[in-house]
Amino acid sequence: MLYTNLKHIETANELKKIIGENENVMVCCGRMGPMCVPVYAAMEELEPEYPHVKFYDMEFDNPEAHIIRNDPACRGFMGLPFTMYYKNGKVVKATSSIQTKEQIKAILDSEFAK
Repeated sequence: MLYTNLKHIETANELKKIIGENENVMVCCGRMGPMCVPVYAAMEELEPEYPHVKFYDMEFDNPEAHIIRNDPACRGFMGLPFTMYYKNGKVVKATSSIQTKEQIKAILDSEFAK
């Protein structure tokens, strides 16, 4: 379990259900490491500003995270976390490694504009 204030996804089926039932979803798949923690913190800060986006985390080492680790959008990713942005059930953006709050905000504004 990741120690964040975000909602947690524990299974591949749970992720499928979430992206199927919500228009805009951001999922950060990582560990509690130095590249991941700042992304979780930025997500926690941005969550109130984006009520039309659902924010989640998923533990990278959970076998169920294969749904993100093996996604074609993540092919070639080398650093954690893998961050996925889903719109209407489809991946619209994927990033790897550390992201600043400003970088995340730019993606949220671009992909999930109201």
